[in-house]
Amino acid sequence: MDVIESIARDIKSSGHVIAFTGAGISAESGISTYRGQGGIWNKYDPNIYANIDTFLRDPTYYWNFFRDVRYPMVKNAQPNPGHRALAELEKMGKLRAVITQNIDELHQQSGSKTVVELHGTTRKYYCLKCHHRFDFDDAYEISGKTIPPPCSKCQGMIRPDVIMFGEPLRTDVLRAAFDEAEACDFVLAIGSSLVVYPAADIPARAKRRGAKLAIINKDETPMDEVADHVLREASGSVLPAIVERLGSL
Repeated sequence: MDVIESIARDIKSSGHVIAFTGAGISAESGISTYRGQGGIWNKYDPNIYANIDTFLRDPTYYWNFFRDVRYPMVKNAQPNPGHRALAELEKMGKLRAVITQNIDELHQQSGSKTVVELHGTTRKYYCLKCHHRFDFDDAYEISGKTIPPPCSKCQGMIRPDVIMFGEPLRTDVLRAAFDEAEACDFVLAIGSSLVVYPAADIPARAKRRGAKLAIINKDETPMDEVADHVLREASGSVLPAIVERLGSL
């Protein structure tokens, strides 16, 4: 029995399946990863361009990064077959939730309904003073006039609805993710290096509580040795194959 069929059979026999996704799945949609070869943070120091303390002192760095890198990259990205396969698993009643480290909303665009965004979303913005909210295109438009862009309602500071370096994950979001980890009996860990904590403790906790773990990632991870299945291949080809195999079982 090959690995894809083994994963499909385990999903079929499981009662509560979750997916944990990282930058690797979005890389197949043209969104650069953060670390490793070609990673964004190799060119843009995250302590300058994505740190909350730097942002509050001088948001100019972030907004230039947003206009030059983040907006065009995310705006042009579309869900790939891996995203759509996870949405299909949910429609089939086999996937309970997607827990993602990504901030691009590609899971939602592909049709996934239950998505826990650990690090927030780069597609939404809000004013720190009056809490007025702005969407992705609004943020781009107003930042084209003045950097940093002032809130159109109160002239306050606008920030992205993401977790920046130096900020803790939101307690309610992290609790929801760990609740899923503790309830599940199968985890698909996709496109994640599994080294960024506390996020990486989500599949680890599920495994410790007896869930089976499948890792789909092009590079090795620290959890490969304890995983039940490991595929070092592109999720955009592996996940549709798993869904297809599952449909024939």
